[in-house]
Amino acid sequence: MLHRNSSIVAAEDIEAGNMKPKFQDEPTLPIFLKFREVTYKVSIKKLTILSGISGSVNPGEVLALMGPSGSGKTTLLSLLGGRVSQSSIGGSVTYNDKPYSKLLKSKIGFVTQDDVLFPHLTVKETLTYAARLCLPKTLTRQQKEQRALDVMQELGLERCQDTMIGGAFVRGVSGGERKRVSIGNEIIINPSLLFLDEPTSGLDSTTALKTIQMLHDIAKAGKTVITTIHQPSSRLFHGFDKLILLGRGNLLYFGKSSEAMDYFSSIGCSPLIAMNPAEFLLDLANGNINDISVPSELEDRVQNGNSGRESLTEKSFPVQEYLVEAYEKKKLLDPVPLDEEAKGKVLRGKRGASWWEQYCILFSRGFKERRHEYFSWLPFTQVLSTAVVLGLLWWRSDIRTPRGLQDQAGLVFFIAVFWGFFPVFTAIFAFPQERAMLNKERAADMYKLSAYFMARTTSDLPLDFILPTLFLLVVYFMTDLRVSPYPFFLTFLTVFLCILAAQGLGLAIGAILMDIKKASTLASVIVMTFMLAGGFFVSKVPVFISWVRYISFNYHTYKLLLKVQYRGVATSINGVRIDNGLTEVVALVVMIFGYRLLAYLSLRRMKIGT
Repeated sequence: MLHRNSSIVAAEDIEAGNMKPKFQDEPTLPIFLKFREVTYKVSIKKLTILSGISGSVNPGEVLALMGPSGSGKTTLLSLLGGRVSQSSIGGSVTYNDKPYSKLLKSKIGFVTQDDVLFPHLTVKETLTYAARLCLPKTLTRQQKEQRALDVMQELGLERCQDTMIGGAFVRGVSGGERKRVSIGNEIIINPSLLFLDEPTSGLDSTTALKTIQMLHDIAKAGKTVITTIHQPSSRLFHGFDKLILLGRGNLLYFGKSSEAMDYFSSIGCSPLIAMNPAEFLLDLANGNINDISVPSELEDRVQNGNSGRESLTEKSFPVQEYLVEAYEKKKLLDPVPLDEEAKGKVLRGKRGASWWEQYCILFSRGFKERRHEYFSWLPFTQVLSTAVVLGLLWWRSDIRTPRGLQDQAGLVFFIAVFWGFFPVFTAIFAFPQERAMLNKERAADMYKLSAYFMARTTSDLPLDFILPTLFLLVVYFMTDLRVSPYPFFLTFLTVFLCILAAQGLGLAIGAILMDIKKASTLASVIVMTFMLAGGFFVSKVPVFISWVRYISFNYHTYKLLLKVQYRGVATSINGVRIDNGLTEVVALVVMIFGYRLLAYLSLRRMKIGT
């Protein structure tokens, strides 16, 4: 259990020599969170999601946001955590009596409902990379790694530290351990505010109780903890310090969770049978008054209001209207006055890793996450088997006759097509698969988008060198292509340029659409068009569509390979004049950088949280 956060060391303990900090770190800055008459509307649909929500939570407390599905509790959590555009918020939300600012990002931890983690990284690797990315530059790498070990110890993760996180197709840690890793990822920066969305979702009752107890221990270390909860057990319910009950975006109760039942009894609502308090409150919020004693005024409203109403949602209106009115008349807790000492605290942003350090960390993390792909037998089998088939079909091809030269030109075209097709359909998965992680980490301001983009697009380069090298070693010598070091090197360079251009197209399509099915469909159409316009099937393309071949990397790669292989052998092949190939090289380089620039700009335009 988290009896005391290792990063929070009292000054008197240090002076007395009872405790030595493992590295110098600021104690948790106490943040008092207050919100008054908060409203939130979706401008497109003109729909009110939250209406007049007020409350407060102090350091050392755990506030639970409870309500039925669709009541607005996740929206309120995101709003308080700074994950919603401030321009669309009505009312006021203050942190130590100051509005939200970017400096707060380094003081906020936000645990999403779904555990967004890399499945092939171990627990230790996951927390270590988070520490290296987020902790201040003033700390050494060893101190950051020690912080990760401390958090693992605090959360009871030592036993599974070398176990992969796991996912849908990868066996890994348990659900409770996965949730603790997600929490560890956030508390590693020693946040003042910790937000959690449904942290007990999918956990058994015992694990859920341990998770909530852990949140209390985190709060005792001086942090302010806010969590959504759907339908807690009675033991969980009594474990919260404060409670907000929402119904269709309206505030039905804010106060101490221990006083919730007394409050609803005071307005005439009480269970007729023994019930879990949370179940009772959710029934009321849903407008379900079966097995609940209600005042005669509410009974009359329900009977009169339900006449002619058919849907369950409409039938719940009278109950919710009564509860909202009752709370307005009898508010239990107003936001408490701010502690003067905390009011004087100034937020200072902590600068994490530099751009180069971010790039190196993200490159290393990406390489480790995808190492199972790099060393999988599937891509090697696919490439080598294709190379062997080509070698057998074009075995010892002879270019001394026009027919033989034409046949070998077909092989050259297939090489251009294969290394234009294969990388596109590998690259389109890159950004859509990591969309949730990118959203989460960008919202936390963990790194610059440019550092992530460069790391993500270069961490695949090792495999990009290995596979074409193996492919060419097999095909080149089985088919009697031009055997000498210079043509072989130029052939490899041409194929590599084609791979980078095709990868860029795949990255751009994936970044623009951010949907694997849509991206695959669009990529199929584009690649097929590029292949048909590649200069082998149709030599004379109609003028109105001839522009397609000039943006086709297959076309430029095919022409360049012909020039590499047959320079000095023929003056032209299939209408391609054999010259130095500078035009084709320039075209491929422009595509390499142009497609990647398009992908980067598409990621920049992507709204966080979408």
